[in-house]
Amino acid sequence: MSRLTADAVYQYIHGICFKKGPPGAVGAETEWFVTRRGDPSAHVPAARVRALVENAGPPPAGSAVTYEPGGQLELSSVPFPDLAGVHRGLGADIAHVRAALAPAGLDLAGHGVDPLRRPLFQAEHPRYHCMRDYFDASGFASAGLAMMCSTASVQVCLDIGADDADALRRWRLVHALGPVLVAAFANSPCHQGRRTGLRSSRQGVWADLDPCRTLPVLGPDGGDPAEEWTRYALDARVMVVHTKDGRWIADPGMTFGSWLGKGEPDLTDLEYHLSTLFPPVRPRGWLELRMIDALPGRYWPVPVAVATALLEDPAATAAAEAAVDPVADAWTAAARDALADPALARAARACFTAALDALPRLGAAGLAPLVQEYTDRYVARGRCPADDDEGDQAWPTRHA
Repeated sequence: MSRLTADAVYQYIHGICFKKGPPGAVGAETEWFVTRRGDPSAHVPAARVRALVENAGPPPAGSAVTYEPGGQLELSSVPFPDLAGVHRGLGADIAHVRAALAPAGLDLAGHGVDPLRRPLFQAEHPRYHCMRDYFDASGFASAGLAMMCSTASVQVCLDIGADDADALRRWRLVHALGPVLVAAFANSPCHQGRRTGLRSSRQGVWADLDPCRTLPVLGPDGGDPAEEWTRYALDARVMVVHTKDGRWIADPGMTFGSWLGKGEPDLTDLEYHLSTLFPPVRPRGWLELRMIDALPGRYWPVPVAVATALLEDPAATAAAEAAVDPVADAWTAAARDALADPALARAARACFTAALDALPRLGAAGLAPLVQEYTDRYVARGRCPADDDEGDQAWPTRHA
């Protein structure tokens, strides 16, 4: 296979990671902690979960079932042509997995961070062992282990855009929208039985990780998205090298750009390197929104509906662009204060109102009652799921 140049990297990213086309397809990925009914503090062997799920057969709507290093179960939907389809399809697949686990007394729990259990590394694939070694060597051992073993999310997957101008607009909007989505769906105030001081401890974990692979991609000039992603990828350290003779090498001590300068990596190496970069928005031929905490079971469709409506409906897009501009960089406040922050609360209310108006126009009126329920319970009151269990140590009061 021919060796890469920086220009070839850009051409690949422009043509594959930012592949344009008429928008409309939507997908979602939901990550879950598998817990033992009656004893949520007990670790569940990942091998036991795999066996139960495999014995139940493939999910009926075609979702892929994978597992994170701590045993978190992930369901990744196929792309659907509309929002209603992904709601029905992924919902059926989640129910299928729940039914497979129930006879063994196991269930799926939705939290951004495991609230009770310590991280327990259960991965078998060499990729994850190398990832752990990389974080250990890079000074991110604690955050790396927590990220791999103790975090879970709802990820929304939406098309890049119809053309370059549309892609640029959508790229800018999803980045600016990120802090609002973190705040509105914050659901991880505790880890290992203790409050962390954050409403989204998951976002806090990601913020404590290797910044060359977890910071937002969007640069201050907001230029060509493919150029920004190329620069980001070239500047990021190489996490893992999978050699031609089958060996896995962690942290070879170079950026991808410096490796490229040696004339060694090929296209397969680039593809693998891109898979080890974890910004809040990752371009993969679609936009993968990665900043949303996993949620209590009934509410996983809400962020999928809201994000889709704000990108796919022109009126909702315009409203969202105006609403999120003042809080586009408020990642820290979103993790700590969520919707107790007045500016984030205002932006979230405007975004949810716009999304609710748009759902019928997108053929997803059936989702509106659930989104309205979530809005009334949380967003309209300046709250998030992390506020449901304040206990004796209430959050500092802020007025939205």
